[in-house]
Amino acid sequence: MGKGGKSHEEEEENMAAWLVGINTLKIQPFKLPPLGPQDVRVRMKAVGICGTDVHFLKTLRLADYVVKEPMVTGHECAGIIDEAGSEVKNLVPGDRVALDPGISCWRCDLCKEGRYNLCPERKLLSMPPNHGALARQIVRPADLCFKLPDNVSFEEGAMCEPLSVAVHACRRADISPETNVLIVGAGPIGLVTLLAARAFGAPRIVIVDVDEHRLSVAKGLGADGVIKVSTDMQDIPEEVEAIRKAMGTAVHVSCDCVGFSKTMSTALSATRAGGKVCLIGLGHNEMTVPLTPAAARLEIDVVGCFTYTNTWPLCIELLRSGKVDVKPLITHRFGFSQKEVEEAFETSARGGNAIKVMFKL
Repeated sequence: MGKGGKSHEEEEENMAAWLVGINTLKIQPFKLPPLGPQDVRVRMKAVGICGTDVHFLKTLRLADYVVKEPMVTGHECAGIIDEAGSEVKNLVPGDRVALDPGISCWRCDLCKEGRYNLCPERKLLSMPPNHGALARQIVRPADLCFKLPDNVSFEEGAMCEPLSVAVHACRRADISPETNVLIVGAGPIGLVTLLAARAFGAPRIVIVDVDEHRLSVAKGLGADGVIKVSTDMQDIPEEVEAIRKAMGTAVHVSCDCVGFSKTMSTALSATRAGGKVCLIGLGHNEMTVPLTPAAARLEIDVVGCFTYTNTWPLCIELLRSGKVDVKPLITHRFGFSQKEVEEAFETSARGGNAIKVMFKL
């Protein structure tokens, strides 16, 4: 047994939300692996629903990831250390932590270069075939658990995961006090990108979306301009003109938080010569976009953003200091019963006024 109270075998049976088929989630027993010397057992307190969780529920697949057998869902999470392995030095039972959901190999060239998010052997919570975190307890490496300050809640700790995507995007796009930013898409990732870009010093931020409610939320979070757009490619020239007018100056960086042909074409068309477009959204695997005029003639750099590297300490500090406030994004809360799990995912999938749906365990 590690450092802590009772082992999980001595406590009540561990339960988790299993994805067992299309549109089918079941709360069932989840047997934890043995606690390794450098592992911790974490009692989950807050788990958020991500768009990828909903996508897997609806289709059992996302890009190259396919759910072939029942899998525990969820990866945006925070909790309390219940037990620590014998070699764990930095955490003790009772510590409140936020969890980085990715385990990389630390042996390949990409890991050694610090780009461990691209490790071909990386295992992410709730990305098949890896089980997720929507459970009473999980076992994780201690070095992927980050202590939360007293003034940062479990819910905010769980929000470190989507905020990490935004922070990684800001780093990839070199967002600074000298870059005006266009954000395409006002979903959860678009909204946290707005918050992160402001924290990185972006002086002007304009956000576009097809949904009036989400644009009103973006305005409330401090966007300098919001523009309702269509899904029609023919409207791009007119919409780009409106974006430039709302910005009042050049668009140095555009972040596409959707990933459709229309959204990427808008980003490429709105960005000034020599600027950057950061593709964050995973909407379509293949797109038709005006890449040649943007990249070859205007030298607009297109950069990708896949998850994150070394972001949790900064995210926690942004939350602790108040430079980023994610609390307004948490719109719905549910407990951990079969009925509530089903209702929570239905709420998240429906959209509407739901932004971030959170489980309180």
